Amino acid sequence: MRQELMSLPKTLAEDVAKNLVMVAKLLDDEPERAYQYSRVALRLASRVAAVREAAGFASYAVGKYAEALAEFRAARRMTGNSELWPVMADCERGMGRPERALAMAGEPEVQKLDRAGQVEMRMVAAGARRDMGQADAAVVTLQSPELASNSIQPWTARLRYAYADALLAVGREDEAREWFAKALEADQSGSTDASDRLAELDGVEFVDALDPEETADPEEAADGDASQLVEESTAEESEADESEVEEPDVDELLSDEDMVEAEPEDAKDVEPVAEATSEGRAAGPDEDGDDR
Repeated sequence: MRQELMSLPKTLAEDVAKNLVMVAKLLDDEPERAYQYSRVALRLASRVAAVREAAGFASYAVGKYAEALAEFRAARRMTGNSELWPVMADCERGMGRPERALAMAGEPEVQKLDRAGQVEMRMVAAGARRDMGQADAAVVTLQSPELASNSIQPWTARLRYAYADALLAVGREDEAREWFAKALEADQSGSTDASDRLAELDGVEFVDALDPEETADPEEAADGDASQLVEESTAEESEADESEVEEPDVDELLSDEDMVEAEPEDAKDVEPVAEATSEGRAAGPDEDGDDR
């Protein structure tokens, strides 16, 4: 990414980098804000592949699959690599086209993926099978050397979890429980809710240890009743004071404190352009053909 940004004027590169950092920082916990930052970066440097990729993941995180697919296609055309192939296929699923996702799983691009990418593609293909009502085929799709391996890799927990979920969908509950347990064993980062699924299968219900209403101290309750009059007497004043305080405009906060909205003088050299396919059409989410 750093090398790509070096192709921009210095001030513009710094502004784009700031927005990309915020996208990465907020993507998991505040995807909507991450999406807004990605749109700013896209306006500033739409010709940079890293920007298009970041915009794609931000769109994907908020469920804007058509936008995400368009950005991923643009990034892939710029870089020529296939590492985004699985998430592009998953965008097709998100757009209600599982048959296209399944077709992508059989394309030559899959052979160019590293092991992690191929595992990801397998999970997307299994999801597409389930979308099409082929639950048994989804189970078979996930059966692989990576699933059988005892080695713990970054994808292991998610692969085992997907397999357990597929087994449960076809009524193989005992096997599903076993694989949810294996997923939990491999899930060192807490990326799945395997523990909750296990508890659900075992019929375990989690309740609060203490019920505030049942454990309240009678004396404290009496004190509370006595002080209620005081609280009510000041409620109107507090409400009046609060009504005078304007709610901050979130968009204004983003643009003023975090986002880099204004383009530097050097940015006039970079004009956003519509990405074109090899046939000369603008790339977009409604494009019927893929970008192979």
